[in-house]
Amino acid sequence: MFTDAVTIAAAVSLLAWIWLLLAHGRFWRADQRLGDETPAEAPTIAVVIPARDEEATIADAVASHLDQDYAGEVRVVVVDDNSSDGTAAAVRALADDRVTVIDGQPLPAGWTGKLWAVSQGIDAAAEIAPEARYLLLTDADIEHDPDSLRPLVAKAEANSLHLVSLMAKLRCKSRWEQLLIPAFVFFFQKLYPFPRVNNPRSGMAAAAGGCMLLRRDTLAAAGGIAAIRDRVIDDCALAALIKPLGPIWLGLTDRVHSLRAYPRLDDVWNMVARTAFVQLRHSALLLLGTVVGMALLYLVPPLAGIGGLLAGERLIGNLGLAAWLLMTVAFGPTLKLYRLSMMEGFTLPYAALLYTLMTIDSARRHWRGEGGGWKGRTYPEHGPEHGG
Repeated sequence: MFTDAVTIAAAVSLLAWIWLLLAHGRFWRADQRLGDETPAEAPTIAVVIPARDEEATIADAVASHLDQDYAGEVRVVVVDDNSSDGTAAAVRALADDRVTVIDGQPLPAGWTGKLWAVSQGIDAAAEIAPEARYLLLTDADIEHDPDSLRPLVAKAEANSLHLVSLMAKLRCKSRWEQLLIPAFVFFFQKLYPFPRVNNPRSGMAAAAGGCMLLRRDTLAAAGGIAAIRDRVIDDCALAALIKPLGPIWLGLTDRVHSLRAYPRLDDVWNMVARTAFVQLRHSALLLLGTVVGMALLYLVPPLAGIGGLLAGERLIGNLGLAAWLLMTVAFGPTLKLYRLSMMEGFTLPYAALLYTLMTIDSARRHWRGEGGGWKGRTYPEHGPEHGG
């Protein structure tokens, strides 16, 4: 009976990986990339950066916008969200009249801190650069290469897109980063297949908060940032708000980089545990389904493959190894983006196990009332998140 159950589980896992490779929006190819185009015209861009205790990275992040190879005007608004360090001073030290720093107002009820800061930044940008056609919403730990804005605007203009977003390339230097960061990017692509996000006929919507170029008039028509003011996963919520009004696009890049380091397991763990259960809409049933699904997809293949062969059960072993191989093949393009060996693909089950445990811990934190904690703030009770 046990052997039959393991055989069925291994067969289901193999079939699931065949389906994911062939029928799940080509997510694994990691091929949604910008070219090197230049827009026919270069409209003014207003960059909005919310910053809370980001003294270590904010100057480099802001300077990267001032160094853009872009023919149009770029104005930068930094909202110092009640920082306890020298965030505002680090920006003001740049002494550039294209940069405006505003002091964030106290957080009102019903808002998450980041979105309240973004809302204030957008209001300030309307006064500083009223002619700006686009808002570039980005983070205080994101550095943009000089050639990043030009093709971003060109994509929006050429395809009449209302939102163009790039998933910033995360730091991948420490051993924990190499194990977990490409897996994180792979899981995000699997959850939101980029080709489906980019298909106007699909209802799927997603974005990456580190780089979101957004039409100002579309945001106003959608009700502004206030329409999603209580969302913890703000980027996907914004995409879901915008897509009914017009096409959006999401891609990968090596021109936009995160400056934030995750050298230890705890660093990645806290990042994921902060919002994972929010993504599951605080549902115990969805949590159970996620745990079962992750085990079936990622843990059964190596366990069945190795265990089956050691036990002399060749069918189980072959099914497991075949699923593990397909998993590794699917992971390959994302590993290539991060310049890692294909052999790293065989560690994906271990990364998946850790992410599953992080998700369970996220639920535990929520049930203990800790919510989506970040930089001294927690958001224990929020409405359901909508990511597409």
